[in-house]
Amino acid sequence: MSHSIQTPARCALAIAIALLAACSVPPDEQRPDLNVPTHFAEAEPGVFTPLKPAETPGQWRPAEPADLQAPSPWWEVLGDPVLMRLEQEALKANPDVSIAMARLQQARALSARSEAARVPSVDAGLGPTRQRTSGAADGNGDGAPGTSQTLWRAQATVAYEVDLFGRVAASVDAAQADAAQQQALAHQMLLLVQADVARTYFSLRQLEGERQLLGETVTLREDAQRLLQRRLDDGDAASFIVDQASTELFSARAEQQAVELQYALTAHALATLLGQAPAAFSLAPAPLQAVTVRLPPGLPSSLLERRPDVAAAERAMAAENARIGVAKAAFFPALTLTGSLGYESQELGNLAHWSQRTFLLGPLVGTALNLPIFDGGRRDADLTRARALYQQRVGEYRKAVLQAFREVEDGLVSLRTLDLRITHQRGAEQASTRVAGAAQSRFDEGDVDYLNVVDAQRTLLRNRQALIQAEGERARATVELVRALGGGWSDANLDQSGNRS
Repeated sequence: MSHSIQTPARCALAIAIALLAACSVPPDEQRPDLNVPTHFAEAEPGVFTPLKPAETPGQWRPAEPADLQAPSPWWEVLGDPVLMRLEQEALKANPDVSIAMARLQQARALSARSEAARVPSVDAGLGPTRQRTSGAADGNGDGAPGTSQTLWRAQATVAYEVDLFGRVAASVDAAQADAAQQQALAHQMLLLVQADVARTYFSLRQLEGERQLLGETVTLREDAQRLLQRRLDDGDAASFIVDQASTELFSARAEQQAVELQYALTAHALATLLGQAPAAFSLAPAPLQAVTVRLPPGLPSSLLERRPDVAAAERAMAAENARIGVAKAAFFPALTLTGSLGYESQELGNLAHWSQRTFLLGPLVGTALNLPIFDGGRRDADLTRARALYQQRVGEYRKAVLQAFREVEDGLVSLRTLDLRITHQRGAEQASTRVAGAAQSRFDEGDVDYLNVVDAQRTLLRNRQALIQAEGERARATVELVRALGGGWSDANLDQSGNRS
């Protein structure tokens, strides 16, 4: 009869424990609903990878995020050997890269530390203690002499938390997600530094082109001013014509100094990105070469797999989801197994005798099984905070995804419009060259006023300068599109037409 009563009771106890354990497990992570487009609105037809048979338009396609892969040298597709060298220097010496790598190592260390809670901790020690007790403590009454003794101890202690309700497992999951987030952030920092180096390098090359153009312009204006001064001295030109030539010369020199300032500031910025002091950095001058690489954006779904910042936001969600489990586990009992085994004696020489052995099972102070009863709402507040943090990470994830789509669309429309702008600007530069040549010839023949020459030369300078600036903008826009796409490009990704192979 007694056995029949105990069996249902044991079954009920087992079921209750199982139900409690199930309550402590972190909730299943639900990826937020995202309206993933099937294509980019600004992508030109035929430049993105077609859907694979397993892909469903408008839905998330699970895959290995790019942040788990080694960053690729995407800058090699730009074909500039100087830029390739600078990128390698930046990866070795840039301070932000070093900081990101150090944070990654910290997160991995914390992950390893949390996993250590899965196994018992064992400590060993050896040392004496000197203790004196009063006569009252010995039972001899007040005023009686006390006793003193020295005890030598050599013992090993073991402590282990039984993970009944998943607190340790949830803590490990959270720490692992934190480490994965830091890895994604480290890759994001690498991508940002690489892109900053490329953008700054192309800005420097653009300014070198403007410096060269303005240097040639100043030389031409100086020659024109000297020629007109001689004509004035010979009585063949009016003084106001010389003044106009001088005005254009001073204006060109002033603009030349403005470009020199921008060049110096950009060179200083590039030196800092390379981890060098500006005084130690130098770069052989060379004007900007046109960047004509066409990068296909691929599919929006694959963008979410490539972008390290999106991956970092997703891992932040996973970490907070696991911490909900940690907060829920605090409502349930905690079982900690402890014990010690060793030797204890008054004389050091007797410490190793078998008769001096001692052991303790269970905590020296407190209890092994601790059941929380009342804490004034602290655990409820912790659980509410954990759930709110998870919702915050969900919002940040959605924001990162939307920002990723926006940046790619911005990059695509920038490149498309810059291509047209450069085409028109090149035509304007060629036409203004012909106009300036014709105006100079007609002035030399006495058919037009010198103001016509000034206007034509000024227009030519502006068109040439605008063409150089547009080429620089296109180079930087290409880099920005690479960054928006999450990097990952290499020569193997592109065929000769610029499409993915």
